[in-house]
Amino acid sequence: MSKVKNYFKRLWKALWDSTDLDEKAEAALKEAKARIAEMKKELADVKKAAKNVVAQSKDVIDAAKGKKRRGKKPLNKNKKTKTNNNKSIKK
Repeated sequence: MSKVKNYFKRLWKALWDSTDLDEKAEAALKEAKARIAEMKKELADVKKAAKNVVAQSKDVIDAAKGKKRRGKKPLNKNKKTKTNNNKSIKK
C-alpha cells in the first residue's frame, strides 16, 4: 500500500513541477504590487492637485466678493536694477 501511496505522491509532485502556474502567480503578484505602488504615487499627486484646486476656488470666491488677489506678485514689481559699484576706478 505504501508503494502505491508513494507512487501517487511522486506523480503529483511531477505533475505540479511540470506546470508553470506558480511562476505565473508569482509574476502576476509582482506586477500587481508594482501597479499598486504606481497608483499610490499618482493618488498622492491627485491629492496635491485637489488641494490646489480648493485653494484656487477660494481665491475665485474672494475675488467675486471684491477682495484683492493673494497670489504671487507680478514680475515687474520685483525687478531691481543692478549696479556695478564693486569695480575699482583706475586712473
